[in-house]
Amino acid sequence: MTSATHSSLFPQVPESADAVLDGLDPEQREVATALHGPVCVLAGAGTGKTRAITHRIAYGVRAGILQPASVLAVTFTNRAAGEMRGRLRQLGAGGVQARTFHSAALRQLQYFWPKAVGGELPRLLERKIQLVAESAARCRIRLDRNELRDVTSEIEWAKVTQTVPADYPAAVAKTARDAPRDPSEISQIYGMYEQLKRDRAVIDFEDVLLLTVGILQDRPDIADQIRRQYHHFVVDEYQDVSPLQQRLLDLWLGSRDSLCVVGDASQTIYSFTGATPDHLLNFRTRHPNATVVKLVRDYRSTPQVVHLANGLLGQAKGKAAEHRLELVSQRDSGPEPVYAEYPDEPTEAEGTARRIRDLIDAGVPAGEIAVLYRINAQSEVYEQALADAGVPYQLRGAERFFERQEVREAGVALRGAARAGGNDSLLDAAEDLPAQVRAVLSTQGWAAEPPSGSGAVRDRWESLAALVRLAEDFGRARPGATLADLVTELDERAAAQHAPTVQGVTLASLHAAKGLEWDAVFLVGLTEGMMPITYAKTDEQIEEERRLLYVGVTRARFHLCLSWALSRAPGGRASRRPTRFLNGLRPGSAAAGPRSAGGTGGTERGRKRRRGPALCRVCGKTLTEAGEMKLMRCEDCPSDMDEALYERLREWRSGQARLLGQPAYCVFTDKTLIAIAEAVPGDEGELSRISGVGGRKLERFGSDVLAICAGQEVGEGAGDPSGED
Repeated sequence: MTSATHSSLFPQVPESADAVLDGLDPEQREVATALHGPVCVLAGAGTGKTRAITHRIAYGVRAGILQPASVLAVTFTNRAAGEMRGRLRQLGAGGVQARTFHSAALRQLQYFWPKAVGGELPRLLERKIQLVAESAARCRIRLDRNELRDVTSEIEWAKVTQTVPADYPAAVAKTARDAPRDPSEISQIYGMYEQLKRDRAVIDFEDVLLLTVGILQDRPDIADQIRRQYHHFVVDEYQDVSPLQQRLLDLWLGSRDSLCVVGDASQTIYSFTGATPDHLLNFRTRHPNATVVKLVRDYRSTPQVVHLANGLLGQAKGKAAEHRLELVSQRDSGPEPVYAEYPDEPTEAEGTARRIRDLIDAGVPAGEIAVLYRINAQSEVYEQALADAGVPYQLRGAERFFERQEVREAGVALRGAARAGGNDSLLDAAEDLPAQVRAVLSTQGWAAEPPSGSGAVRDRWESLAALVRLAEDFGRARPGATLADLVTELDERAAAQHAPTVQGVTLASLHAAKGLEWDAVFLVGLTEGMMPITYAKTDEQIEEERRLLYVGVTRARFHLCLSWALSRAPGGRASRRPTRFLNGLRPGSAAAGPRSAGGTGGTERGRKRRRGPALCRVCGKTLTEAGEMKLMRCEDCPSDMDEALYERLREWRSGQARLLGQPAYCVFTDKTLIAIAEAVPGDEGELSRISGVGGRKLERFGSDVLAICAGQEVGEGAGDPSGED
């Protein structure tokens, strides 16, 4: 975590309403002072939209124009809602409701259900995938794990677009939607899913919106009661509103027009969930007297990054493209975006990890670096490459932090230790709260040094390490805090989904990166078939893929690298082409539209030599998975590893790690050591062919490893202690 001053953590509340406006640029100030009638804010990436709308609410409250309890601000994630509430408190506008659509609707549903329906609200089904699986089984339809996930998403899409099971096949045909199964089968599963919910008296998250809409439509008295409470509405990320959410918003408003919406059609990337920019684009048609303000001053990214972003949109087509915003960077000049081409995916991952290591060595915090890809399946090779380079990382967009099994188990252990208090011998030697937490979590798999390599063991350690860091921060902030106090803090954070920071480079899909930003961003795998994705067929689907890349580019503040690989596996045919979206923007490509105004950066070829196809040395099968290519054999093929050699290598690695003051995996990962112990290389050429033994590691550690493989003794200090890699 980066250090922060007391004033930045606890900023002084502005003394007056006018002081709330201090520091806003002219367009942000126009937003903040437009407090009457419908307001539409078209805000480009990095232009300070959250700042503008929170200052607008705070100015209205501090000036006495808006009553805090009468304002409802809605957005799409708990994180965004929490950030908005925090900023409003800092501006002296506490008491304003800032919630997600689902959270606001659920609160109203829980309150009005006894009056509208009677009895208690049905139990909320937090994970629908198991019920979808049962529904498919009852329909005698077999779904594999991927199909199950996709069918669950289809049911969610149908519900937010207000499509009933019987109408699903027609809706798919009308929208040219690419269904993961035969639409009639999905219709069957969807119908059975709804039946099972009714039988078991449960509702899902989409039902929360549907039922709230139903009550407000059927009970004018309840709708009037809500309208008497909330007089003013603010909707963030308005380009992501679904038809169902828009219907709920209309019912909240009634005949009034005290509404402020904020959005950017160029960041519409969730149409597969039912989101549509039409409500944003048609806002002025529905509200002819609306005040419209455009925010185009980009405070996030350098001119070089902004020029590339503008160049991407300059080639866009369609309705959303007609409303694109030309961003103007407000930052000092920075480095040109780098374009890197590699022969294959493992080499691309290794090259990316090498660049990241160089940035970290140059002082860029690991937590300010991100690797973004189109689909989550691309993460594995980058996890391995970063582990090989000794770079910590975290996966974003996977399971929520507090829902991870290891976090739940840690919570149980901490709660038990808190109840036991002084009667727990585990805590006898622990002098303070952080020490107590470390002692408890050591029984759950935490250790002072992270495990080598990647995978589930490393993920578990990272989760527990985040809890340890949280305990250390909590202990510093509250010196007298007890273990019970920390457990209470964890419970409150879990309820708000306020996860602690997991240190390391962020690995995330482009969709999961929306709303975030980093100093350095690596956009990887930018080939035709992946960007745009192969199943994007229609013009609008292609344009949404372009917008997705635009979102990725605009996540970068300073450093930006865009890369692609010509083949998937080493030695494969170089048949891939870079994404069409970079045509005319990257060096050596034909222009497909207006060129970026700010230079094109430089394309760098991957430095690693071309290799032959990776074949299993046991059965001869071509290898494609990163872990198998590292071992040079299929995972299920028998290993001929020299166990004694492996143990000698591990002992040597521990000594090198102590000497360098780094985790053991920074020397070599376990899989690399296994591969060495299986191959028993006799010279540098054989050693260099083992994945994970790059040129620098070969130069630094090669003589030691070859000596150990030859049965010779090696001194602990033989390696280069500089730590350079």
